Order: sequence, then structure tokens, then C-alpha cells
Amino acid sequence: MKNSRLHSLQKELLDGVQTKLAETKSLLQNQDLTKLIEGKTGKGKTVLITGASSGIGAGMARTFAKLGYNLAICARRTDRLQALKTEILADYPDIRVELAELDVSDYEAVFTTFKAFQQQFDSIDRIIVNAGVGEGRRVGTGRFHINQRTAEINFISALAQCEAAMEIFREQNAGHLVVISSMSAMRGMPKHLTVYAASKAGLAHLAEGIRAEMIADNLPIKITTIYPGYIRTEINEGAPKLPFEVDEATGSNALVAAIESGVEEACVPTLPWLVLGKAMKHLPLHLVNKLG
Repeated sequence: MKNSRLHSLQKELLDGVQTKLAETKSLLQNQDLTKLIEGKTGKGKTVLITGASSGIGAGMARTFAKLGYNLAICARRTDRLQALKTEILADYPDIRVELAELDVSDYEAVFTTFKAFQQQFDSIDRIIVNAGVGEGRRVGTGRFHINQRTAEINFISALAQCEAAMEIFREQNAGHLVVISSMSAMRGMPKHLTVYAASKAGLAHLAEGIRAEMIADNLPIKITTIYPGYIRTEINEGAPKLPFEVDEATGSNALVAAIESGVEEACVPTLPWLVLGKAMKHLPLHLVNKLG
């Protein structure tokens, strides 16, 4: 009996390793979106993106539009959302774009906004929890209010978005939840990144817990965690050049490619961050600091 259980466990572990290898291969092979664009892989489907008024949120919206997806976009700045909607529909008039004002720190509004989008489109195929803030200060320097807001927006507000998304997906018995974490979530980071990294690590663990529950309950709902590396957007345009950074369009395309591959987790862009992510978990902390 013990040998039988051991053999079963060994087989499960081997299957798990093979699955991870297959996912890595898929990520490496599917960086080019040309076939997905030509095939309009998103036709008839709807993706909801929070924090879509700028940066990678707006960038992903543009890329998903190329794939034929209908878009539900929300953020605090509706003027930016309207400009994005006008731009996208001028290029892709066959898709549908709806927008809504949403401050994700208003937790009740998160639920009502997501539900309103579902009613507008009848169903939501994918929800991307993207809204967040990159601010932070060194711990213990009298800037608690800034770090508090970073932690609340990046984790508690993200929790509200995950709750609202999963209510919709459980009702539909289908859907794809995507959370945007960060490469900084791999380890504790210094200076202004300390609380930011911790909040993004918490979000990654939250997503993994939801994924574990979907597996345990055998529910057909996908959960994907994305760990972006350094992507240059208007938020960090004044900052010094960062290690291995890419521009907004390159980063947004890489994000969508990873999401479309259907993997559970992905470092984006895949190279070099897939390798660096594994290294960051084991390198001495003083070397990890150099990436901060």
C-alpha cells in the first residue's frame, strides 16, 4: 500500500514538472501575436481591465482590441478612457468598447461597476486586476500614510476586484481572472519598493489561493498571475533607466501574449525575467537589491 501511494505521488510530481515545462515552452513560443491577430482570437469575447486610462492598462486594451476582443475599461480619469475608446474604435470599428469611472479604493463601487459591465455585455470572459499605485517610501521615515495607501490600493483594493470578479465567474461557471503582480514580489525589496513589493507578493499569494480553490472544487475558472519586469510608461518616465526595461508597447504585447497562452504564472517579458525570477528567489539579498 505504501509503495502504491509513493508511486502515485511520484507520478503526480512528474506530471506537475512536465506541465510546468510545457507552460514555459508555450510562453517562449507564443511571443508573436501575429496569428492571434489574424485569427481574431478574441472575437465575441469581452475583457474587463481596471486602471485602463494609462500605462500597461491602456496598452493591454489596445492589444486586446487588435485580437478582436470587446472591451470594458475603467479607471478614475474618464477623459483618458474616452480618448482611448475613440482611438480604439477608429482603428477597430467592429468591436464594442464600454467605459466607466472607477476608483478602486471605493470597494462598493468595484462590485457595482463589474456587475454593470456584466449586464451590458451579458457575460465577461476575462477580468484583469491591473489598477494599482507605484508609490512608496522607506519604512520608518515618517511617511506611513503613503505606504498605507500603497498597501491598501495594491492589496485590499485588488482583493475587492478579485472578489467581484469571482462572484461573476462563479455565477457564469466560466471565466479567466488575471492579476498583475510584479517581479519585485519575488523577494523583499529596499527603499521605496519595500511596501510595494510586499503588497504585490500578497496579491500573488491571493491569486494562488484562489487557483488552489478552483482546482479543489474542480471549477472551470482560470487564474493567471503575471509578474511584469520594468516597463517604461508615463508613470515612471522621469526615472533613471532601469535594468532590462522595455517600452510600453513591447511590454503590453508581452503581457497579452502571456495571458493568451493560458499559463498559471508568467514573468513578462519572458526573457530575461523568467531566468531572473528563479535566480531572485535564491540569490543573496545584497545582490537582489541591485535590481531595485
